[in-house]
Amino acid sequence: MAHDAPPRWDRRMQQRLARGEAAALGELYDRFASLVHSLAYRVLDDEDAADRITREVFGYIWEHPDSYDPKQGSLRSWVAGITRHQAVQRLRQTEADSARDRGEAGPASAESERELERKIHEASTAARADYIVTSMPAPLREALELAYFQRRDYRQTAADLGVTEDEARRRLRLGLQLLSTAHNHQALPAVPMRRVARGPHTPRPPRPAPPGPGHGRSL
Repeated sequence: MAHDAPPRWDRRMQQRLARGEAAALGELYDRFASLVHSLAYRVLDDEDAADRITREVFGYIWEHPDSYDPKQGSLRSWVAGITRHQAVQRLRQTEADSARDRGEAGPASAESERELERKIHEASTAARADYIVTSMPAPLREALELAYFQRRDYRQTAADLGVTEDEARRRLRLGLQLLSTAHNHQALPAVPMRRVARGPHTPRPPRPAPPGPGHGRSL
């Protein structure tokens, strides 16, 4: 794996995908599959559904590498946006199917719609918070993990990290500021998704097979 600065790596990865390099898809999968699966699972709370979303996301990327614009942000953000969009669409479809199974024909009630939107908002916020935590600089992430998951106060956090108390407070403040953007985030990115072929169920997370000869860009 190259150690270039992310923007340069992103552009080069897109170019390789556009040329149809199966190895590039494998590298992209190795870097982002855990992120995609965890975001999808956050929204859907279902392993099988998260597996399917993972396949669909990498299938879409393989088929449409030119839909990524490096000027609009990092490749990581683009992949996360596709994942959230597709997972929310799947959640909507699942809720609609469940309503039909219960015999609730016709338009959903206003209360049902509000409940669905609440679920979508909460799931999307949680997924975005996960993404922010995994994407933030390691010093900020480590401070948050110590303070909020291991319940250290800022003095203990400073001692564990080997930094001053002022530096520990600064890292915690910056980390919390980044996390707050998850709750202020209203709209999911509009990412057009075409349906891609789904293979048989594979263990979590499913690694896409490289395209074989004579199969174009099919997975």
